[in-house]
Amino acid sequence: MSGEAFDWHEFLGRWQREWVPRDHQEGEAPEKTYTSAPGGPNPRPLGSPGAPEAAIAASEERLGRRLPPSYREFLAVSDGWQVDETAGVYRLGGVADIDWFHDPHGLTPLYQGDLGDNPSAEEVLLAGMWQRALRLETDSDMSYALLDPGDRDPDGEWALYVYKGWSGELPDRYPSFRAYMEARYRAFHADRAHRPDFVNATTRAQDARVAQARLLVLRGRYEEARPLLEEARAFGRPGSAALLNQLRQLMAPHSPRDQGFLVGDPRYLTELLPLQVLTLAHGGGRRGGDDHWLGMMAARGVARETARAALDAVRDSTHRYAPAGTWGRAVAEARETARWGDCDAAWRVLRAALALWEAPGPDVIAPVGLLADPVLGPLITPERGREILATPRSGQRGPAPEQVPDLDPPGLAWLTEPIAGRRPFDGYRCVWTEATDPTRLPDLLGEEDARLSGPTDLRRAFWRGTDPHRREDAEPWADRATVAVGRTARGWAFAFDGWSHRHLNKLFRSPAAAASADGRAVVVWCDPGPSAPGRHGVFHLSVAERGEELYAFTARGTDIQRSGSIPPPLDPARLFRPQDTDPDRELRLLHALHGELGLSLPRFALTKGSLHTFTTRSWTRPPRDGESFAWMSFVRHRL
Repeated sequence: MSGEAFDWHEFLGRWQREWVPRDHQEGEAPEKTYTSAPGGPNPRPLGSPGAPEAAIAASEERLGRRLPPSYREFLAVSDGWQVDETAGVYRLGGVADIDWFHDPHGLTPLYQGDLGDNPSAEEVLLAGMWQRALRLETDSDMSYALLDPGDRDPDGEWALYVYKGWSGELPDRYPSFRAYMEARYRAFHADRAHRPDFVNATTRAQDARVAQARLLVLRGRYEEARPLLEEARAFGRPGSAALLNQLRQLMAPHSPRDQGFLVGDPRYLTELLPLQVLTLAHGGGRRGGDDHWLGMMAARGVARETARAALDAVRDSTHRYAPAGTWGRAVAEARETARWGDCDAAWRVLRAALALWEAPGPDVIAPVGLLADPVLGPLITPERGREILATPRSGQRGPAPEQVPDLDPPGLAWLTEPIAGRRPFDGYRCVWTEATDPTRLPDLLGEEDARLSGPTDLRRAFWRGTDPHRREDAEPWADRATVAVGRTARGWAFAFDGWSHRHLNKLFRSPAAAASADGRAVVVWCDPGPSAPGRHGVFHLSVAERGEELYAFTARGTDIQRSGSIPPPLDPARLFRPQDTDPDRELRLLHALHGELGLSLPRFALTKGSLHTFTTRSWTRPPRDGESFAWMSFVRHRL
């Protein structure tokens, strides 16, 4: 706005020409109309003739301050204005009406008392504003329009604050009087946008911007489209909010967003209704429970049974995003790949097919339905969401965007690398089986009648679930594991536990032999153990083939127990040197496992994704005659 000429005559004249009464609520008096002659209504006079320069100067002399530029220019065109807000300030006075506020309600000490020890510059300005502000309004709903000469920009503009005394909220700040009036003009439009008779040059121009923005988004030029949609949304133009909502949804994929009444359109059910369920799952619409939510959906045009089916499917993770056509086949292929842990390969399948996605109607501009799929949804990071938006699709053309790099590092070393400041797992154990389909693992390793669960959000499933060894039917020495199942890039099936294990103890029995029915099997257990002086982590490796253990070792500090013919790259005497720390030992072991056996694990699937799970047989054997076993449980009680 700096140095920018503004035509107040054109702006206020346009507002006057476009004025129509807003709809009034039940019990509220309708807005007045004015008739100057028989035969028809005249537009309501929102302003007054401009104040002469002498009158403006006289007002400034009375106040002892020169008025800020945009307010001064406004007064020269219209000496006051009917703002027509839904609530708050109704009318701005002219040069004879304005005066200093003088803080009649004693707000200054209240705001100064809340400054604290390290207040921001904005907080200091606001606390002092009440004593020095210029009051503009002459009619309001317990609200004030206050220009603050202490909060000014390099062009001499004063910030304008609107304080709604009944709200209990901080005042709204606008950088200048002009910014405030432009915002009120947009609000005037938004209040009337639903009226079929509210059509004028401004509404037509904004609707054209919405149409232009839609094409830009489909061509991958979403950054150009955003400001067009944001402006149209401020004017309340139909479709703008829904399109902008989808852009924001993909830029922040896992933040819940209400899909509005668009969810009731049959064309968009596949894309939007499951997303609306996710909003409920994150707390949106939870008040009143499921019945309240189902009623909300019915009010938006969604059949109750359709909404209930979507709610149940999303909750139990059986929902499948299943669009039609070539894009739908790519989605199915990607899901099959991702459900076994190869999330990068799954994303590459989706990326290759994005251009083939077809918009189901003009109000949906991207495959946002992906986000509600329990397997594919976690794959859509903010970076990938932007790549989706930057990809031309639905028959539109444009340059292909720069591809987001793969997210899974090779090998196993990532198990030692912090994520958000901490290790992904304090300890972990894993079984890899060669030439085995992952669906066979419950038969090889599972307890009786074990079967794979559906794809499960691992972050919630393991943190919320009871440890398997604490079940009522579990022996106190038993150490069953809830494991996540998948397949590595080199074709090893894996069963990984980073959540439910106890410490590796003398009753440990390696499941390697049982897992090796189809070929080689590898078991690794890294147990850092309690952090205490003189205590060391425990590292175990065992390898079996066709039911026979080939070699194994267990290292506790400098104490190493070994068996079989261990290949030199995996020899614990080479891997674990006396001067090494436990993190050094662990990292060297993980590098050796990747280099010698080609073992890896998918970081993204195990830390952020969804995988199948099952419960294993116990990793510990029963105590033998003469062996003792103790198990303690701690329960926290609130007094």
